[in-house]
Amino acid sequence: MSIWRRKPLAQLLAEASESEKGLKRTLTAWSLVALGIGAIIGAGLFVRTATAAAQNAGPSVTFGFIIAAIGCALAGLCYAELSSSIPISGSAYTYTYATMGEFLAWIIGWDLILEYAVGAATVGIAWSEYLNNLLVNVLHTSPIPYEWCHSPFQSSGDLHGIINLPALGIVAAISLLLIKGTQESAFVNGLIVLVKVTIVILIIILGWQFINPVNHENYIPAATTYTDEAGLPHNFGGLMGILGAAGTVFFAFIGFDAVSTAAQETKNPKRDMPIGILGSLAVCTVLYILFAHVLTGVATIEDFRTTGKEASVAFAINKYMIGYEWLGQFVTVAILFGFSSVILVMLLGQSRVFYAMGKDGLLPSYFGDLHPKFKTPYKANLVILVIVGLFAAFVPGDVVGDMTSIGTLFAFILVCISVIVLRKREPNMVREFKTPWVPVVPILGVVVCLAMIYGLGWANWLRLIGWMALGFIFYFGYSKKHSKLGKEE
Repeated sequence: MSIWRRKPLAQLLAEASESEKGLKRTLTAWSLVALGIGAIIGAGLFVRTATAAAQNAGPSVTFGFIIAAIGCALAGLCYAELSSSIPISGSAYTYTYATMGEFLAWIIGWDLILEYAVGAATVGIAWSEYLNNLLVNVLHTSPIPYEWCHSPFQSSGDLHGIINLPALGIVAAISLLLIKGTQESAFVNGLIVLVKVTIVILIIILGWQFINPVNHENYIPAATTYTDEAGLPHNFGGLMGILGAAGTVFFAFIGFDAVSTAAQETKNPKRDMPIGILGSLAVCTVLYILFAHVLTGVATIEDFRTTGKEASVAFAINKYMIGYEWLGQFVTVAILFGFSSVILVMLLGQSRVFYAMGKDGLLPSYFGDLHPKFKTPYKANLVILVIVGLFAAFVPGDVVGDMTSIGTLFAFILVCISVIVLRKREPNMVREFKTPWVPVVPILGVVVCLAMIYGLGWANWLRLIGWMALGFIFYFGYSKKHSKLGKEE
């Protein structure tokens, strides 16, 4: 059996047309835009912005956002063509199966676990940090004891983490909501998005008057090396610092591609998928650049490195925006809700990838089972709850955050290549949305994503290689033998 066998396009489109036998089509274009914004605005903006400023670029983190946005826009154009042409669950996994064969499809499916599952764990960890901020600064109560809200690999003085219970709890709650139904999940997400966007706009407008020009004097710092608390070196300043920042804040854009995993649950995917993907990306890019400019102007780099850290946004407001302390409290509450919507969309994306892989036999068949009443892949959701819960409970946030970024960048590269391959192999396929200037746009997408992977450094390259090695073992040990396409052949 060949590992390069491709899933026939006719078979994929036939599966998409049988939605009444599977996933419910309940989502509209605006639901998709809200899902995209719900996933994009979250830990990346409120946590990774400060991290990138502290470790990589200082105020020039705004240029990092621009580079990341360009890479996402190029990949987003490719996603829009593929998701509107092949409107079925699975996202990049499905597109790769149709264009480049089963083995590469498996690799991208395995890689998407890094994006969605590990990404959801990262946000769950950030949610836990802001919960403590809420308890101390808003409710004026005692925080959760250190050992019960940090991983075993973290310590502070004499205190050592045991398990991150709040992160585990929020992942479990969102997983159960997703089992209940996609439409209900989208409704909850829409309400949260409204609050989140309002908060970001308020910070930009009110914070602008508190920008200290001194903080922006050295906008692009000279190239040096910054060593963080864990002893890991980071390129700070100069071009490499900006590229490193782009790779770090790239995590802030993860989410627009999760929209494509819901293609099979969209009422009119050929029209609505491009709107959902490109619309959510456009809105968030503008907000991100303005937000980063304001945040690095209000607070100093030392604030982000020392006392601010994960809760840097609320810290900057409380310390520098005198008279707007209420906004800091409001931000903490809104961020908790906002992080919840990010977790929701990432878990949604992961369950749909597992659902597609279970239907194809590359994962055990129960991943493809739907709930008899709710018509959601509930068994996939429960398995993901265990996987993501373990990551959230026992792994530090910085580690999983960078793993998510490099995994997503790799997925984007394969999606860009898929567009070129599919144009050659299926030139007559009906395409409701076409990526412009093929192959130039997809090739540029690959180049920008590779540059950001380079900026993330060798430690993350090794993590990706190690994760892929585990994937190879699973594929040749299980998936290749159980592939439904292989059995048909």
